[in-house]
Amino acid sequence: MPHPPTPVPHVAVILPCLNEASAVGHVIDDVLAALPEATVYVYDNRSTDDTAEVARAHGALVRYEPRPGKGNVIRRAFADVEADVYVLLDGDDTYDASVAGELVQKLITEGLDHVVGARRASTVTAYRRGHAAGNRMLNQVVSTVFGEPVTDMLSGYRVMSRRFVKSFPAISRGFEVETELTVHAVNLRVPQAEVPVGFKDRAEGSASKLRTYRDGWAILRWIVRLARYERPTLVHSLLGGLIALVAVVLGIPVVVEFVQTGLVPRFPTAILASALMMIAVVVTAVGVILEAVRHASDEASRLVYLEYPSPLTLLDGVRPAPDVDVRHDRAARR
Repeated sequence: MPHPPTPVPHVAVILPCLNEASAVGHVIDDVLAALPEATVYVYDNRSTDDTAEVARAHGALVRYEPRPGKGNVIRRAFADVEADVYVLLDGDDTYDASVAGELVQKLITEGLDHVVGARRASTVTAYRRGHAAGNRMLNQVVSTVFGEPVTDMLSGYRVMSRRFVKSFPAISRGFEVETELTVHAVNLRVPQAEVPVGFKDRAEGSASKLRTYRDGWAILRWIVRLARYERPTLVHSLLGGLIALVAVVLGIPVVVEFVQTGLVPRFPTAILASALMMIAVVVTAVGVILEAVRHASDEASRLVYLEYPSPLTLLDGVRPAPDVDVRHDRAARR
């Protein structure tokens, strides 16, 4: 008896766009040439040009997100779109969209949940001034804090499984969302890979929405915030240790003087040193408590992640329909 044909995975391509009328058509054409069966969603984030009209003319479905910021767009798209595989790609035509099929194939055949298109500039002007150095610095910070080597955490070209997308909380509002995606993958310890992809100058007539210093500072602040949430013991121990060090520096002369004379003439300094040491202990203890809370949150995210099938099941011809809630479907089968 012949085996039934393996169903074609439902691939959704999500293009966040703000005033990309001059570029988005080329991106859609390249994506559909690489993934003919894919559904392309252009999320218009309050564009004032003809982005939506151009996208429709090239065969994309256009949806709108009125709240400004790439993080808000991705949060909305991940909640609304149902698919087996998700391709996230900027609509500015700077990434090599023609390799999307290869990235999707890698995700499915290797059972990965997250494939990052690590940018390799094809021209010396592809990276704006200071962006390459800033990206390297932020990569190093994330690699150090979260203990996972990262080479391009700010890439806007990613291929993700359904279970990765549906377990992603999407808290950030702006360009910090790439950092949040990277940290989410590191925390869940999902199988992932980085693949070099071409990166070129923006299309003629389009302008970057990224502001080097403003957005770089916002991303750095987001890394600190994530470190505080995801590594509370480390952060609070460092902070508590710093406060304790100040307390020791202030307290040693008081103790030495007491040992030598039996007197404590500098009561304010002694009181301050004692108060700082108690604060250091409390700060460190709070970190330990928050670590326990974080573990509970990680377990909840992991359980949501496990509710959805692995990309490997697509090779076996086993996958739920895109509009079926997997959790309810499993409950019914029990």
